[in-house]
Amino acid sequence: MICSLDEIKRKEVIDVKTGERLGYIDDVRMDTEKSEIISLIIYGGYRLFGLFGKENDVELPCDCVKVIGNDTILVDSSAAKCTKNKFWCFKSLFG
Repeated sequence: MICSLDEIKRKEVIDVKTGERLGYIDDVRMDTEKSEIISLIIYGGYRLFGLFGKENDVELPCDCVKVIGNDTILVDSSAAKCTKNKFWCFKSLFG
C-alpha cells in the first residue's frame, strides 16, 4: 500500500496489546539520504489550555507498526519512545 503523509495523518493509531487509542500521526522522522521513514510521531496534547504544558510526545519506530489499514494504524507501542516536553511553570513568570 502506498500512502501520502496526508492520508497517514487521517488514520487513528491504536496499540494492539492494550487497545489504547494513541491519537493521530502528526509528523514523521525521515532519512533523506535513504528516502525512508524512520518513525511516526504523535504530539502530546495540551494540559489545561496549555497552562501546565503538554503531555509527552510519542515517537513510534517503523518496527512498531504492525498493520496499516484503511482507517487505523495498529502498533505495538512497547518499543515506543516518549519524548519529554519542557513544562511551563509559574517560576518562569517571576524570574
